[in-house]
Amino acid sequence: MTVNNRPGVLNRITGLFTKRHYNIESITVGHTEVEGISRMTFVVNVEDERTAEQIIKQLNKQIDVLKVSDITDQAIVARELALVKVSVTPALRQEIYTLIEPFRASVVDVSKDSLVIQVTGESEKVEALIELLRPYGIKEVARTGTTAFTRGSQKTAAMHKTAFII
Repeated sequence: MTVNNRPGVLNRITGLFTKRHYNIESITVGHTEVEGISRMTFVVNVEDERTAEQIIKQLNKQIDVLKVSDITDQAIVARELALVKVSVTPALRQEIYTLIEPFRASVVDVSKDSLVIQVTGESEKVEALIELLRPYGIKEVARTGTTAFTRGSQKTAAMHKTAFII
């Protein structure tokens, strides 16, 4: 969705989900190409399409909401960023470098006893790398949540119907 970038907008929108007892699985917010306008991307699990439609109607009624789009069934480009701090000894560093290479991840910080790895991609890719790093001893994980755009030319894509992306 696109919204006016004003104080309290995010709070009002997340409050709408809270009042209706829907859990936000992922949320990203950032400036758009237009000054004063922000894009919010929500991933929310719902029981059926009717529920998603109701949420969208409620969101459209909110002050400062400019446009709401459910892109669940559309061809999209979706990405997430994660930073993963892993415990590592000097002897294991090369092993970690080799492990992260197929994921196109990179080491963004090195200390005596840890590495911070940055990975971007679809949530499944991020989750797969985290699972592979888990045996080495994950100290911390910070994930941005999914952000998404529709692709330039639209064809319907099959996606899991219990989640929708706004």
